[in-house]
Amino acid sequence: MFLIGESLNVISQKIGRAYKERDPKPIQEEALFQKEKGMDYIDINLGPAKKDGPELMPWVVEVVQEVVDDIPLALDTSNIDAIEAAIKVCKLPPLINSIMVRPERYERMVPIAAENNCDFIALMWGPDGLPRDENERAALCVELIYFANEAGIPNEKIWVDGIVTPVNIQQPQAISLMDFQGMLQDMAPGVKSTCGLSNISNGPPIHLRPILNQTYMVMLQKYGMYSVIADPLDDLLIDIAKGNRQDIVDLIYGIMDGEEPDMDSLSEEMQDFAKTTNVILGKSLYSDSWLDV
Repeated sequence: MFLIGESLNVISQKIGRAYKERDPKPIQEEALFQKEKGMDYIDINLGPAKKDGPELMPWVVEVVQEVVDDIPLALDTSNIDAIEAAIKVCKLPPLINSIMVRPERYERMVPIAAENNCDFIALMWGPDGLPRDENERAALCVELIYFANEAGIPNEKIWVDGIVTPVNIQQPQAISLMDFQGMLQDMAPGVKSTCGLSNISNGPPIHLRPILNQTYMVMLQKYGMYSVIADPLDDLLIDIAKGNRQDIVDLIYGIMDGEEPDMDSLSEEMQDFAKTTNVILGKSLYSDSWLDV
């Protein structure tokens, strides 16, 4: 599983201040930390960046590349001009994060990706917002991939993001995304895929967020997920993604295949993964106390 580090984000108080004050130190420290943790991409997230994006994004890219120039960057902002400016200073081909399935967005952004030989994330956010189910995701996916193919971009340079939503308020969407993920290669052979993994745990108490993220990553992996945008502070998640915890993967896959493990024979850690898998699958109702039941 490829990992895209999510922590160079304007919503972080420390990083947001560093962006605003043009202070390179916290930015470079975070980039070096993500390299140490084994991130395959570093995501630079400016949010809307309406005011100064075209100046700020290239500056952040150059600041990061002063200390880490061998890891590709993901350029994450809704400001198209900022992305276009930043591409020009990237030492490695960047990943554009992201292009929504809205004509006013993709008709401008897809040519930028094509002209600069960039991969891009195809975000399944359409004119009506979040798709209701896997079929609406599929329809949006076909629309954007067809447009990109017509512009000369092959499937292999497109990373489809079906959109992760919080399990505590939209539990059925977790299943819908997995179903969509399972359809993806039949619809568009060769495409890659990714998602904002931490959205699955956006809302639950902070101590429950890691196991939700870790469990859902494994579940998505079973359906062919290529990469996740994830928390570089989560050592266990990184360990699982790098293939070092096959015991966890086997347990979760088995439950997804209908096997019911003997809970008494499992360690407390493995019981927690089993319980969390059942919550995401909808076999158990979500509550903030599911691990205590």
